[in-house]
Amino acid sequence: MMGKEATDLYIRHFSFWDRLSNGERDLLNRHTHAVHYEKGTQVHCGALDCLGIFLVKKGQLRVYTLSEDGRDVTLYRLFPDDIAILSAACVLDAVTFDVFVDAEEDTEALLTDAGAFRKLVEKNIYVRCYAYEMASARLSDMLWKMQQVLFLSADRRFAIFLLEESEKQKSATIRLTHEKMARYMGTAREVVSRLVKYFGQEGWIASARGFLRIQDKKALERLAGEHR
Repeated sequence: MMGKEATDLYIRHFSFWDRLSNGERDLLNRHTHAVHYEKGTQVHCGALDCLGIFLVKKGQLRVYTLSEDGRDVTLYRLFPDDIAILSAACVLDAVTFDVFVDAEEDTEALLTDAGAFRKLVEKNIYVRCYAYEMASARLSDMLWKMQQVLFLSADRRFAIFLLEESEKQKSATIRLTHEKMARYMGTAREVVSRLVKYFGQEGWIASARGFLRIQDKKALERLAGEHR
């Protein structure tokens, strides 16, 4: 049984909480437990396991897919207070897209077992609507990422990435290595290095080892604007 902290998180993040019966709330509590993943841990591996529904409390998870040649493409990342419903494709029959989930930082989360959540989905229309809304939102994120990879030029993708990352970190300084930026963008490290050099020459960013700083946000917005 989870404690008051978990219940407070449910109330804050699960819009269906007030629509659950006492028995359904008890089911959710009994089948939810705290989990901890150290940085670098593979949390979910395609269709090989079925964990459940994550509510991230601390840290960061990366959700990605793999191409036939083994190249990974980051679909989205999960930060504190995010919910990872697609980390368990077996919870919803309509979700068949295999994804992998790694811990990018030491991460703490609440994990609701897939079987218990499926019972709630089957019996409670409010939980079912919530689940499909969350799944639709994540699928939209993935389609946007795939659209960028398939149709946008590298410089525009990089401008979009920098603006989105700056917004996430709430800072003009982005503390990521070229390798991590390449992984998150789904491209090669060499491509990112060339783009950093090009953007620096244009005066749009200033870079140093392990981080870069946006110098001309309006220029990046103009470059990204046609496709945002």
